[in-house]
Amino acid sequence: MMKKWILLACAILSEVTGSLSLKAALGHPGWYALVVAGFFCAFMFLALVLRERVPLGVAYGIWGASGVALTAILSTLIYGEPLTPIMVGGIVLIILGVLTIELGSQRAARQRQAAS
Repeated sequence: MMKKWILLACAILSEVTGSLSLKAALGHPGWYALVVAGFFCAFMFLALVLRERVPLGVAYGIWGASGVALTAILSTLIYGEPLTPIMVGGIVLIILGVLTIELGSQRAARQRQAAS
């Protein structure tokens, strides 16, 4: 049970690494190697998550939304990009959306078990 969440966390961190490296690569092209490695690992880990029978909508929703939120926060810390109250509100909405998807997925799984 814990393995799928660790794999998903690795997919998220890999994607965020690739995304943040894109900004660094604008001034120093050597960073493109980390961009490629980050996105390659992100998709590899995401595929492993799907092999653990995590529904695609749940895995992709958590991966994408968490990546957006974490990239926005870290780009503020690393690159000094602005993080406005509206952006913070958007991140909160992303988190609420991901929680809603996960709760809905758990409920659907319980209903399937009860029906069988």
